[in-house]
Amino acid sequence: MDATQKWAYERRIADLVKVLEENKFGTAVAKDKEDAKRIVMDMIPEGSTIAVGGSVTLNETGILDEIRSDKYKFIDRYNTPNFEAMLEKYREGYHADVFVSSTNAITMTGELVNIDCTGNRTSQIVFGPKKVIIVAGANKICDTLDEGLKRAKSIAPMNARRITHKTPCATDDNIQCSNCHSAARVCNVTSIVTGCHYFPGRITIVLVPEPLGY
Repeated sequence: MDATQKWAYERRIADLVKVLEENKFGTAVAKDKEDAKRIVMDMIPEGSTIAVGGSVTLNETGILDEIRSDKYKFIDRYNTPNFEAMLEKYREGYHADVFVSSTNAITMTGELVNIDCTGNRTSQIVFGPKKVIIVAGANKICDTLDEGLKRAKSIAPMNARRITHKTPCATDDNIQCSNCHSAARVCNVTSIVTGCHYFPGRITIVLVPEPLGY
């Protein structure tokens, strides 16, 4: 990414921060993905119980590796013997001190937009964990809510393929949503968070002026 593109991202983020803060989200702006990792980990006290949402961004920034450190009590959704055990880890996440995730889209009107398979990520962003930290690259920013919903839907096939769900949209022949009725459907839950007015600052959004995740 060249300096001009980064400058454009930075200007867009500066405008977005004003809207998010009006909606009572906490905000932080990172210089790059390494800085984003530092900011996130500085926000989490040692000994905290941490849950995470499935996220390419957390891997790309190195945040997930840091969370796995012995400094924290990580509710590890990734190393479970079967699906039922994984669901129990999801349920434990509602009692976490901190939930860390990314988002499918974030709008210039101040909404977080997400589509989920089981709903653990969407619901834990909304309620449960005491603190939520969302890390978002500038590629996630959309002008309007309609565009945010379209973006979330458009990347669902990639997420289906990433987590090896055998859905029609994740085959070699098709990458378009067909509104399937597959048991492996990843578009079961759509959430729109419009603000933190009841719990000001519970959700902090760390914005990064470079592309991250899908």
